[in-house]
Amino acid sequence: MEFRGISNVWFARQWGFEFLAREGLSRMASTCEAPLKKRRCVVFVMQGPLNPGLYLVGTPIGNLEDITLRALRVLKSADVILAEDTRHSGKLLQHYGIKTSLMSYHKFNEFERERTVLKRLQQGEVVALISDAGTPGISDPGTELVKLCVGENIPVIPVPGPSAVVAALSISGLPTDEFAFVGFLPKHAGLRRERLLLSANQTKMQIFFVPPHKLLQFLEEASPIFCYSRRCVIAREMTKIHEEFWRGTLGEAKEAFLVRKPKGEITVLIEGKANCVIETPLESQIEDELRELITGGNSISMVAANGKTKML
Repeated sequence: MEFRGISNVWFARQWGFEFLAREGLSRMASTCEAPLKKRRCVVFVMQGPLNPGLYLVGTPIGNLEDITLRALRVLKSADVILAEDTRHSGKLLQHYGIKTSLMSYHKFNEFERERTVLKRLQQGEVVALISDAGTPGISDPGTELVKLCVGENIPVIPVPGPSAVVAALSISGLPTDEFAFVGFLPKHAGLRRERLLLSANQTKMQIFFVPPHKLLQFLEEASPIFCYSRRCVIAREMTKIHEEFWRGTLGEAKEAFLVRKPKGEITVLIEGKANCVIETPLESQIEDELRELITGGNSISMVAANGKTKML
C-alpha cells in the first residue's frame, strides 16, 4: 500500500481513510504524484482550517459507517460539539477517536445554552451541532439557535449526512416527485386529527415520524381519514440490524400491527390523495375536540378561534 499526495500520512493511517484509486477511475487519482498503474493507493485530501461559525453536522441514523469524511473532519476540528444527548453522542465520538469537548443542548436547556454558544461564536469559535441521529434542527433542537445566528450574521454551515426521510423515500416504491415532511404529530387528539385532515387532502406524499408505542394509534386515526385503501410504507430501524420495510394499504397496516408490537424508530410514508373521499369532522366530533383542548389547559380565546376555523 502506498500513500501519495497526502499532507499527513499518519492521520490517514490513524483514521483508516482508504480510497482505492485506479488509473482513469477517479478524479482523486490526480492528487497522486504519478499515474497509477494497477497499484493500490490511498488518497486523502487534507483541507485548511475551518472557518468560524455554526456547523450543523448530520450523523448516522443507525449504521456508524454512514458518517461522511467531512463530518468527521468538522467534529474533530471544532472547538466544541453541541449534542442532544452527550452519552449517546459520546459513543459515536469514541468510535472514531474524536476528543472534542461535548456540551449538552436539548429542548430543556436550549434557551440557557444559546446565549453561551452565541458568545463563543461571536468570539470566532467553530461550533458543531449534532442530534442523536440524522440532521439537527429537523424534528430536533437547533432551529432557534440557527435563527439567532442568522440574526447576528454568524455563518451557519450545513454538513449533510444520513436522513431517515430521504432513505425511506428512496426505497418506498411510491411516487417521489413531490412529498411533504410532517414529522411528529401533536399530543392532543384534536390537533392530531386536524393535522391528519390537512395531510390527507394533499396530492403529494406525506411523511411522518411515529414513536413505536404509538404506531397502532396512528394507523387507527389515519386510516379512516386518509382512506383505508391508501398505500403506505412503514420503515423501521433503518440502517440497523433489524431494519424492516412494510408495504401495503393503511387498512392492511392497521390489521397487521394489531398483534405486532414494533420496536425502534419508525418512519411512515403515505401516498398522496387520488380518488379517495376524505372524511370531514362532524359537529359532535368538533365539540369533543374543543372540550379536550380546554381540559388540556388551552386558553378560551385560542379554543374559540380553533372552533371557528373548524366550522368554516
